[in-house]
Amino acid sequence: QVQLVESGGGLVQAGGSLRLSCAASGTIFSINAMGWYRQAPGKQRELVARITSGSSTSYADSVKGRFSISRDNAKRVYLQMNALKPEDTAVYYCNVLQFGNNYWGQGTQVTVSS
Repeated sequence: QVQLVESGGGLVQAGGSLRLSCAASGTIFSINAMGWYRQAPGKQRELVARITSGSSTSYADSVKGRFSISRDNAKRVYLQMNALKPEDTAVYYCNVLQFGNNYWGQGTQVTVSS
């Protein structure tokens, strides 16, 4: 099992920035990818950003140029969010893919006021 703990969410005004962090622990052998998803009220969970073990990154079109995903080792991933918009308001979830299994954090709330 892999456990994920997110931090860094909160309330920010439009145009502001936040940095989310996610720490992985537990049975970690070879993480294929780490990423961030979000789910707004009444909407499906969607991929925000993803980084593979080879450091390839991908982003949702809605956040390109504003968000940046990074990792400093195999067990920690970050999401730098700049120029935040009210539509970025959601619960953000950390995700890890290992051996075909997806693991999720408990989520952290990000609220952007207009």
